[in-house]
Amino acid sequence: MTLTTVTDQAAWDALAQSLPGAHILQSWAWGEVKSRWGWRAERLAWADGRAAAQVLTRTAAGGLIRYLYIPRGPLLDWGDTALRDEVLADLEALARRRGAIALKIDPDVALKLGPFGAEADQAAGQATLAALTDRGWRLSPEQVQFRNTVLLDVGRDPEVVLADMKQKMRYNVRLATRKGVVVRAGGLADLATLAALYVETAARDGFLIRPPAYYADVWRTLMAAGQAQPLIAEVEGEAVAAVVLFHFGPTAWYFYGMSRAAHRDRMPNHLLQWEAIRWAHAQGLKTYDLWGAPDVFDEHDRMWGVWRFKEGFNGHVHHGLGAWDFAPAAWRYDLFTTALPRIRAWLRRGAG
Repeated sequence: MTLTTVTDQAAWDALAQSLPGAHILQSWAWGEVKSRWGWRAERLAWADGRAAAQVLTRTAAGGLIRYLYIPRGPLLDWGDTALRDEVLADLEALARRRGAIALKIDPDVALKLGPFGAEADQAAGQATLAALTDRGWRLSPEQVQFRNTVLLDVGRDPEVVLADMKQKMRYNVRLATRKGVVVRAGGLADLATLAALYVETAARDGFLIRPPAYYADVWRTLMAAGQAQPLIAEVEGEAVAAVVLFHFGPTAWYFYGMSRAAHRDRMPNHLLQWEAIRWAHAQGLKTYDLWGAPDVFDEHDRMWGVWRFKEGFNGHVHHGLGAWDFAPAAWRYDLFTTALPRIRAWLRRGAG
């Protein structure tokens, strides 16, 4: 196939949203954000319009180190085996031409999908797993995005979605309303409030975040593109929790959630998710991706506490394909992937 570069934002977003697996991380706006934070974004389309990939490139050591990443892509029908193999071959050739240490892909492809405990194998995902292995791709030691997630069908009436939730979740949604929690739509004027909430959440829960300016850039850029919506929970006019929803194609994503310690007994996070579901339905969206679930569903997984909350929505568990790397030169890749965890561990120690 012939690869072309798309340089028009409207044309790119229209193409990306028309393809299976359309994802916010393949949107033009996301590429624009990353281009201001150390990456170069280019948008490639296959000539017949059946596949596309936003490729992010990062270089180091004066260009001697080059790393390519296609977040939640490429976009195509992974069940079309001929198309799949053509796209993979073209991407392998691209990595070789660019002299990349590795090219990483993590398409939104399910290996298993269904209610928790009753997930069923997905033929396209299982065949893709086999194809990547046969072609010499490696399951990446660096899984940038969450491999598994929880999906809700928000094409249904929200009251039906609520009725399907577990009893405790429904109770807490209603409790929040009775306790005076109010949810409102946020806007650009709320960016400082959102950033402060996120910093407080990270400090309390002990996870590392980027500089607040990064998140302000993400939220501002996607809001300007009409692809992001903050929702803010307030108690007596005080912001106590918030979510920032992204949407692209038929899907909304819960990427960012944040809260203060104050008034947690009023269950503001439960009401926020209910309002997010109602908002997604009102936008005509079909799927709400709760963005993140354990790699292994047991209490020792780092995501277990998050899962216990999301389990209450009674959605379908999506076991993803994960991130896969193609390495044109195996020795360079092995050296890079051995050194990277050590560098990151050193950075984390320095961050305290």
